[in-house]
Amino acid sequence: MDILLIIGGIFFLLLGLAGCILPGLAGPPLSYVGLLLLHLTEKYQFSTRFLIIWAVITLLVSLLENFIPIWGTKKYGGSKRAMWGSVIGLLVGLFVFPPMGIIIFPFIGAVLGELSAGKETNEALRAGFGAFMGFVIALVMKLTVSGLMIFFFVKELIVS
Repeated sequence: MDILLIIGGIFFLLLGLAGCILPGLAGPPLSYVGLLLLHLTEKYQFSTRFLIIWAVITLLVSLLENFIPIWGTKKYGGSKRAMWGSVIGLLVGLFVFPPMGIIIFPFIGAVLGELSAGKETNEALRAGFGAFMGFVIALVMKLTVSGLMIFFFVKELIVS
C-alpha cells in the first residue's frame, strides 16, 4: 500500500507543479495532497506542525495568487478591462505559443483591454506591464511553494 501512496504522491506533486502554470489546476493545493499521501504511509511521516504550516502556506498562496495580478494591474493604472484582457491573454497563450505564450499574451491582453477602454498607448503599456509583473510574481510564488513541497517529499523519502 505504501508504494501506491508514494506513486500517488509523486503524481500529485507533478500535477501540482503543472498546475502552477496551467490555469484551472490548483498547483500548491495539489502538491500539498502529494505531501499528505506520503504522510499516510507507514514508513514516511511528517510532523503535525510541518503539515499545519504547509497547509497555511498553501492556503495563503492560493488566496494571494488571485489578488497579486489584480494588484499589479491596478498599481500600474489598469482597469477591469486590462485585468480581463490579461486573463484572456493567458488562456490564448496556453494554446498559441506555449510555454512563452502564457508570459507574453497576458501582457498583450492587458494592453488591448486598456486600448479598448480608450486609454492612451502609454497608459495601456503601463497597465500591461503591471499585469505581467503581477502574473510573474504569482507564478514564481506558486512554483517556489510547490518546488519546496517536492523537495521535502524527496528529502523524506531519502532520509527515512
